[in-house]
Amino acid sequence: MSFTDMLTIIGGFVVLFHLLKLAWRCWCGFRQFFLSDFWHADLRTYGQWAVVTGATGGIGKAYASELARRGLNVVLISRSDDKLQMVAKEIEDQYGRKTHTIRVDFTDGQSIYPVIAEGLRGLEIGILVNNVGMIYPNHFAYFLDMPDVEQKTTQVINCNILSVPEMTRLVLPGMVERGTGLIINISSEVAVHPQPLLSLYSATKIFVTYFSRCMHAEYKSRGITVQCVAPFMVSTNMTQNMPANCLVKTASAFAREALNTVGHSNYTSGCLSHALQSSALTILLPDWLRMSSFLIGKLLGFGKADYERRVCKEKEKLVGKED
Repeated sequence: MSFTDMLTIIGGFVVLFHLLKLAWRCWCGFRQFFLSDFWHADLRTYGQWAVVTGATGGIGKAYASELARRGLNVVLISRSDDKLQMVAKEIEDQYGRKTHTIRVDFTDGQSIYPVIAEGLRGLEIGILVNNVGMIYPNHFAYFLDMPDVEQKTTQVINCNILSVPEMTRLVLPGMVERGTGLIINISSEVAVHPQPLLSLYSATKIFVTYFSRCMHAEYKSRGITVQCVAPFMVSTNMTQNMPANCLVKTASAFAREALNTVGHSNYTSGCLSHALQSSALTILLPDWLRMSSFLIGKLLGFGKADYERRVCKEKEKLVGKED
């Protein structure tokens, strides 16, 4: 056999390997985002109650409503008692499910978890959605240019990082005892690759991703599913309620599609649109470009312009109210 023949055979195996890999990814995507519309898990089998953190707005509220629509009672946890009562009433009136509310501020750190533990006492928690999170600042900026950087750093870490293992610690023993349970941790697309000028938020979300994947590996043999959801842009207060389109999902549509993926994937973008965007960005925006001074300068200019535009809109609203 000649050297050329050997290279041809090796090349053929390489091509075959990549074709099989592509076919497998296509099948997984088809199953996750198409078949799941018709073939998804009955979430009631995990237990009677679902717990959702950050449940009074955005993705959290959408998850709480969708879980209630699928037959679960819902524990709503957030910092505004008025909003908690409003969302609880909406769920009870619309879906006829039981609700329970716990008012805490996740930026307060360790002190809130005994309060949550007491509020969950006696409930059969089948599903936990670790959704609560905050982004700071809400525009591209250097780390040291963030206002109140010392205080806000602690608050973001308490909210985005500490909440995930602490809430898991509270509900996981009951799940292990029953031999079933589902924990959904909301990460972000900015955790897929490091994102300069959103350094604190990006770093906290990669913690959520790694913690989720490790927990699933540790506890899947005990009947526990831990799913990490890493969405792209969803129309919420965090994204200034940007208009929904083929790239930006509404919170309710995202929650519905993301819950359909349970049982089909332990790490997901949540919907087909976001999965395609994530794949495209990986190709079109490699890490060397993402981390370059050129792109950082462009993003910084865009961030300042966007921030000034939003400040002007807020001023216009205030003037309109005064008039």
